Amino acid sequence: MYDRPRFLLLRRLLLPYSGEQVLTYKQGLRVIIAWALFFGLVLSLASLPVELAFMQTVSPQKVALLFSLSFLTGGIIFGGLALLVVMMGNRAARILQSRKAEKADQ
Repeated sequence: MYDRPRFLLLRRLLLPYSGEQVLTYKQGLRVIIAWALFFGLVLSLASLPVELAFMQTVSPQKVALLFSLSFLTGGIIFGGLALLVVMMGNRAARILQSRKAEKADQ
């Protein structure tokens, strides 16, 4: 039976793979979506106190707009970074697999 290592909760959420195997399309998509949602939400919640501090001068609709904008911006930026991580991780896994195959042939 395949024994998966137990990672911390945050690691299991953001990158639950060992890096030795190439990620499938679904696994890569899961990582990208997890990063976009997690970091987008964190950035939005971090900006919320600043938005609420200026609530007297800004309407609630504008606060909601700024919250949504920070969520989307964070999601796009960190989703792109996750795509880069998945691509580089897959490349490294392929290189590792080819080196192991070369060693096995010798």
